Order: sequence, then structure tokens, then C-alpha cells
Amino acid sequence: MHQRRQFASDNYSGICPEAWAAMAEANAGHAVSYGNDVWTQRAADALREIFETNCEVFFVFNGTAANSLSLAALCQPYHSILCHELAHIETSECGAPEFFSNGSKILLLPGANDKVTPAAVAHAVRRRSDLHYPKPGALSLTQVTEVGTVYSVAEIQALTTTAKSLGLRVQMDGARFANAVASLGVTPADLTWRAGVDVLCFGGSKNGIALGEAVVFFNRDLAREFDYRCKQGGQLASKMRFLSAPWLGMLKDGAWLRHARHTNKMAQRLEAGLRPIPGVQITYPVESNSVFAKLPPAAEAKLRERGWNFYTGVITPDESRLMCSWDTTAADVDALVADVKQLVTA
Repeated sequence: MHQRRQFASDNYSGICPEAWAAMAEANAGHAVSYGNDVWTQRAADALREIFETNCEVFFVFNGTAANSLSLAALCQPYHSILCHELAHIETSECGAPEFFSNGSKILLLPGANDKVTPAAVAHAVRRRSDLHYPKPGALSLTQVTEVGTVYSVAEIQALTTTAKSLGLRVQMDGARFANAVASLGVTPADLTWRAGVDVLCFGGSKNGIALGEAVVFFNRDLAREFDYRCKQGGQLASKMRFLSAPWLGMLKDGAWLRHARHTNKMAQRLEAGLRPIPGVQITYPVESNSVFAKLPPAAEAKLRERGWNFYTGVITPDESRLMCSWDTTAADVDALVADVKQLVTA
């Protein structure tokens, strides 16, 4: 049963037309299995084209697998993985990165607006170097962050420079990477390998694809035998074309970036509508497709009674997260803002 468009998660939305059409085209007849089909080859080539480099590309079912398997490729079991204390790999993946890396320990870093700093990275690496402590092996950066903020190219460059000087490899959790590219107005290459990123987990499901993420290795040496990791981890789809074809549909005419720009624009509209309302506090800069706000508790409860779905307590107990999707309309945003205004001022 369909419900009206909501703001709880960008995973709520359906499949965008470009991805749906590509899946339908891939469904017209037989194709070779296990990723040896023309769709998977063409989608990988399309990713190489937008990143302007000969990267290695693998398609997996979801972001947890993408993050966990890519980090396992960067680390030995005795290594540690540095990330922000709010990072998805720490808070929302049920220990999968540690499991698939056979024990690599996650070390948590502080940082305002969910961003780590070069100083925090350096401190974590240098605080201990004895044999009794897990050796730092990788830095994981979330782009867009869990609170919707975006690392600039300069910030990424500063972090990777510090990381590389300390012997760390750099992985980027890009579940909402498209939103970061749209927000900054830069090229995908400038935000990744040119800035020092070794591997990107490029999210598709939050941008209009049914399911599936692309693991993109810019450092191709690190991708050695990654296909075996995917198979062992249950990520080798027998009908791989249904994971890869939607990417081709999204990439061939820039739909991925159009959808990301639209979701960002809807979040900006939502912020502009909520900010002037008495008693509503916007808690983080709105730089992508999410708005975090503290709402009066009574109004929050009444919004749910009116049928609005959104999460509260994702970051702190009194913050609500409002997510915009590829199919969010201005009317959706305005309807939510109108209800908030009415309930807060009643």
C-alpha cells in the first residue's frame, strides 16, 4: 500500500524513472550471469568516464557491504580504522566492518558538525605506536556526513595529506556522494582521487536506484582479489545486470546529479520554511538533502498524529531528522512547513 511522500528517510522513495527504464531494458531477454554481461561492463565504463580515470568498479547490494568489504581490503586484522564518532560504520552497521576485516578495530574521532580534522587524525595515530595497540591502517570519511554536512575539496585534501603522511589509506563512505557533488559544484574526480581518496563507496539507493552501491577503487592495486571478497561476502549477484543497469540509466544523461541537486534544493526550501517558526531550532548547516531541527515536543507528537513520518533521536534525543528524496516536491515541503507552523503557534 502506497503512502504519501515522507521525510523520514531518502530510502522511503521508489525507483526513479531513469533507473526503472534501464532495469526494464536489461530485462528484455537473456544475458550472461555473474557480472559478465554487457550492462555491467557499460556501467563500469560509465563510472570510469565520470571519474575521468581507469578505476576498478564492483557492484554490491548495499552500503554496509560496500563499506565493510572495502575497508577489509585496506586493512589487516591487527589494524585500526579511524572515523568520526557518528560515522555510519560505527553507529549503524552492526559491527560488519570489524567482522569482514576479521577484527580491525574502529577508533573514534571527535569533530564539530560530524567532520574529522587533520589534527584529530594525527593525534589518534601518534598517541601510541607500541605493539600492544592496533596499528592505524585506514581513515574512513563520510561524504555527506551523518548530519548532512559536506567536506570541501580543500578539507578532503588536508585530511588525505595527513593520512598518507602517517601511512593510512583513505576510504570514503559516499552513501550520499551525489549530494556532495551537487552541493559543491565540483567534479567527482576533484572530490575523490584527485584529492587523495583511495576507494569510494558510491551510493545509488538513496539517489533513486532500487538497490545497489558501486565500490570504486582509484588505487587499483588495492582492488586485487576484491572479486573474491564480494563472492565470499554474498555480494556477487547471479543476475548482476539488475544491480548495474540502473547505474547506466542514471549516469548516461546526468540524472544522478539532477536528482541530487533537486533533493538539496528541497532541503534548502524546508530549512527556509522552518527557520523563522518560533520554537524551531535548526541544529546543523543544511548542505545536502537533510534538515536537522529541534521541534517543540508537543508539536512533534501532533505531527506524527497527522501522519508525518520522521526520525527523532538519530544524533541527540531531542533532534528530528527530515530527509528529502529525489521525488520530494515543493508542495510536500510546504505542506509539512504549514503543519509545523500551525501546531507550534496554536
